[in-house]
Amino acid sequence: MALLKNTTTKLTEVTMSKQTAVELFALDLYEKGLLKGNGDEIQELLEQAKQMEKEQMIDAYEQGDKYKLNFSGEQFYNETYGGESC
Repeated sequence: MALLKNTTTKLTEVTMSKQTAVELFALDLYEKGLLKGNGDEIQELLEQAKQMEKEQMIDAYEQGDKYKLNFSGEQFYNETYGGESC
């Protein structure tokens, strides 16, 4: 596997803190040997995905706070992202 040391270190650090879904997914792929390629490219993709996830979380919170929505997070997810993904 062509992961660079800094990517391995960053993925390992994730296990020591609270994980987002994106981080958990990336770590699981790494541990199963399913991540292949340049470590810097993988790290860049991971950072992009984490930024998108962060923006989605912030937006969801702000929308709920702004409109004092009276529905569940699951309902918000289904309306925002088109239903169940699992």
